[in-house]
Amino acid sequence: VRASVPVPTRAHALYVERSGTLLAVARRPGDWLLRWRRDGRELAWHWIEPDRVFNGHVIASPDGRRVFTTETDLEDGSGLIGVRDARTLAKLAEWPTHGMDPHELLWVPGSAGAPRLMVANGGIPTLAETGRLKLHLDRMDSSLVCLDARGGALVGQWRLPDERLSLRHLAWQRAAGTGTTGTDIGPGTLPRLGIALQAEHDDESRRRAAQVLAVFDGQRLQACEADRPLAGYGGQIVASADGFAVSCPRSNGVALWSAGGRWQGFEPLAEVCPLAVAEPMKTPAALVWAGGRDAVRALGAVEPLPDLSAAPLRLDNHWAALPQAANAAGA
Repeated sequence: VRASVPVPTRAHALYVERSGTLLAVARRPGDWLLRWRRDGRELAWHWIEPDRVFNGHVIASPDGRRVFTTETDLEDGSGLIGVRDARTLAKLAEWPTHGMDPHELLWVPGSAGAPRLMVANGGIPTLAETGRLKLHLDRMDSSLVCLDARGGALVGQWRLPDERLSLRHLAWQRAAGTGTTGTDIGPGTLPRLGIALQAEHDDESRRRAAQVLAVFDGQRLQACEADRPLAGYGGQIVASADGFAVSCPRSNGVALWSAGGRWQGFEPLAEVCPLAVAEPMKTPAALVWAGGRDAVRALGAVEPLPDLSAAPLRLDNHWAALPQAANAAGA
């Protein structure tokens, strides 16, 4: 551990800003947002308004002037995007997500002239007084939405046929042979978007057999099948060199699909959840780094790399690869 920062409650996601500083946001329903340096210096704390809660994810605008957070209005449970000043983290505006329980959000690649955000509405109803307790799952309404980031207008909204699949985490397909996404891949004008799913069915057998990945091709949102049950729980998702990787902590491994949603296999790793893609120092291709209960593993290495012990850390939901080094920061 190079440096650490104590936080008042459990953290969820990390975001690496262009300057190399880090944003960490509280696990939902959360009330704090933190900017800090990789040496452990705390730069700014922000506490959310009393009638709002953070939902675990944050992202900065391409020009670095704004920060966007997924939030819930405690009065009616509706989902919001908080638009914040990047320097002070103070709120400047709010946009509705046209659903409940918004979780991760990503920029649409190639949309700089008309910037757009993709947002995963998890769709799970909750109440302020009951915290994370899931209520009235028969009223779930999970959806993928696209918002115009110039003012928050709704551009599009898509749902899966199975209403009990909650859309949680997002990753854009990677351009072949590069470490970035691009608009020259996939059908139409966009790369494919992978979405990690978490099943909320009342019947346990149906829940455990449920899909954990959906793929959006710019027009259609479709859940993808696997050759084995995955306990209906997808954790983090990243775009691998060949498609998408979804961590499955309840089935102890990382599930792999092609960018088009074809099953490609399963890499065992006990209680794995955080995934990140990083450029290794000695191999040409980006690797998927997976953190499990007792080990850290690099998936897809051309040459065998030793598993790295995670002890004495207990890794949580997410981590992020830091630029300029093979170091990683975990929340």
